Amino acid sequence: MAGARVPLDERHVTEIGPKGKERSLPALHPERKEERSFLPYKPPLEDGSPAQVEEFLEHAQFISEDLEWLLSLPHDKFWCQVVFDESLQKCLDSYLRHAPRGLDPALLSSSPAVADMHRSLHRSMFMVFLRMATHKESKENFLTPAVFGEIIYNNFLFDIPKILDLCVLFGKGNSQLLHKMIDNIFTQQPSYYGDLDDTVPSMIQVLDMILEKCGLQTGGACANEPLKLTAHNPHAAMTMNEEDLVDLVLYLCDTCSTIHSFLDIFPKACLTFHRHGFLYRLVSFYEVLIPELEKAVKKRNFDKNLQEDLWRRVSHSRRRMVEIAHLILHHTCLQPILEGSENIAASVEDLLQSFTAFLQEKRFLVDYDEEFPVGDDISLLQQAFPHLDDTRTSYLLQGVESAWESLGRRKPHPVLPMTSHQGAEYSSKALWEGGGLQAEAAGEIMADQPRGAEALMEPPHRGENGAVCTVSAGELESLLSHIRDLLPDLGEGFILACLEEYGYDSELVINNILEDKLSPSLDKLDRALPRPVKEELPAVLSSRSNVFDDDEFDVFNRDQVDMSRVWRGRRKGESVRDMLNDKRHVEEQRARYQAYETVVDEVPIATDPSAASGEAYVVDDYEDEYDDTYDINQVGANDLDEDADLLNRRPFTVPQVLRSSKQAQGDEEEEDEEEEEEEDSAKKDLFIQDPAMLRERAEARRAAMLSRKGYRPPPPSQVVGKPKGQGQTLETFLDRRRKEANKSRGANHNRRTMADRKRNKGMIPS
Repeated sequence: MAGARVPLDERHVTEIGPKGKERSLPALHPERKEERSFLPYKPPLEDGSPAQVEEFLEHAQFISEDLEWLLSLPHDKFWCQVVFDESLQKCLDSYLRHAPRGLDPALLSSSPAVADMHRSLHRSMFMVFLRMATHKESKENFLTPAVFGEIIYNNFLFDIPKILDLCVLFGKGNSQLLHKMIDNIFTQQPSYYGDLDDTVPSMIQVLDMILEKCGLQTGGACANEPLKLTAHNPHAAMTMNEEDLVDLVLYLCDTCSTIHSFLDIFPKACLTFHRHGFLYRLVSFYEVLIPELEKAVKKRNFDKNLQEDLWRRVSHSRRRMVEIAHLILHHTCLQPILEGSENIAASVEDLLQSFTAFLQEKRFLVDYDEEFPVGDDISLLQQAFPHLDDTRTSYLLQGVESAWESLGRRKPHPVLPMTSHQGAEYSSKALWEGGGLQAEAAGEIMADQPRGAEALMEPPHRGENGAVCTVSAGELESLLSHIRDLLPDLGEGFILACLEEYGYDSELVINNILEDKLSPSLDKLDRALPRPVKEELPAVLSSRSNVFDDDEFDVFNRDQVDMSRVWRGRRKGESVRDMLNDKRHVEEQRARYQAYETVVDEVPIATDPSAASGEAYVVDDYEDEYDDTYDINQVGANDLDEDADLLNRRPFTVPQVLRSSKQAQGDEEEEDEEEEEEEDSAKKDLFIQDPAMLRERAEARRAAMLSRKGYRPPPPSQVVGKPKGQGQTLETFLDRRRKEANKSRGANHNRRTMADRKRNKGMIPS
């Protein structure tokens, strides 16, 4: 059993040689491989004839059978075949190079048989690469990790281009397995990190080459050099050969998809990309190239199907570049902050510098903020790093808002995920006419069938704003010009009516016009309807409305005004002391309240002339129908309580502001006497009072006194918060910041300032 645990690279086997004699050979030896010729892969032809389809099926069947035979070999035989069979490596390399990518579904949709065969071949290829990336299959079958790293590196079983192709081909649905594969490869052979370090500058050169092809940058430009203004040629993409433009778009789409898949599956590579400044180069590349490519695809006369395919690929490239930038920022800046690493301050500064660099590239910044809101990241920084400069963050947020306004676009509302059925029905025509990454994501659903957040809901056909204009005049003109550039045959009046109907959403208007899904009220309008002429506003004086209308000072409707009642400053003969001592208004109010102080139950009636004595008498009118609710006495009070106070009416109270000083003092003394009498009665009732009740009464008196003085207790503090690791609420975060800022106000104040002062003067050894 001990020999069975020997690694394959140290194992020897005994076999019969060509002359019939036994010989001992290493387990990994060229003579142990089987003589088998693996065919190179050839992709299916688009619109191929039945004979060509039959040829592809037969060719692919041979390759699939050979791969199934390879996978059935034991561990030692498999590695002998992989290491020493050159035809196998050519077969694997040809598949990685020529297999259809995610945006090439037309090659496989021509025939169900072709799709089934390619699906089986795709699975077999992935299983071969997965076994090649595994150095330990079981306790008995394994390779020494160091030897495994040397074998795959020296024999070029894996290299950086192959790993990139593996990610873009097998990443969908196999991301976890691919992550383990690539992580094992880089772990067992760290030399691949050096190769990746050399590969990133080559990728930057690819971006420069694409710009050079479009006439946007001169040849030989360095990645660290800024773009030259004199090298900008906006008409290069418009005048380029159609075949060259198609190849350029395909190359751009494949490059962006490959880099995104690699960084998504192997996030450790983001640090290498960030160290080479790939993020900033990508942002400037996006800002310069994307508008020119979009303009060329829209304006040039292509075949309709070709034009839609090119627009879908340009949109896909846009989205992937934005996601690449987010992956680099997330794994190099945000992830260390969330994990609470030691260098949080450095990560925060790096992220803020990146956002500051984005402010110059407004188009990229808007597209990035649409997919990954910058405000959310800033909020996260403020929670994780309380000492963040508020002025700097406010500047960044204002820069983002300014970028949206400069492009004439509005931030979209949050949308819900869309089902695959809805995504398949989304129109590609509206896709290449519209703007923004949300419509582009819907286009990717049709081609890629992405999962999760990439699937967005189809926009509604009715605007949420109705007839209310929620955009400024400048934004409205920008929306009009944007739609007029795409649909020049429409009149401005018709476009304004559509914008008003659909909540001033230009993408929704363009989509509904192209899909003939306009509402019945818009269908009846003339599509060449001109813009309505603005009506002259009425005169300001004739339409004004203020507090002086129709009063004695209304100079607009009165020819004469009593100027004796108009003066500036203090009137002559008056002083401030006389004005303050004038209490006539108080006397008027006192007389009014004194009329309510006398309350009687009997009303004297005038003297009856027929009476002999001539004395007044009282008429007691009583009606049985009178509602007891309004009777003087409280009906039913005696049934519940025998206290005679319930039958007494509440005495009339003169407001405190109208009382004289003597009257107010007398009332206070009466209240104090009543309270003392209540306390004395309580003391007489109880020989020994309950201390808890005494404390409760004292606390109630103290609370009443504080409430009369206008004192309000401080709000409860949430400084303690939840246990560490469970996250903290916004109230806890704000209370901690408030405590940190104001803790010098309490006892032992300024202890930190004074300690720093002593340390700076050498009084405390540091």
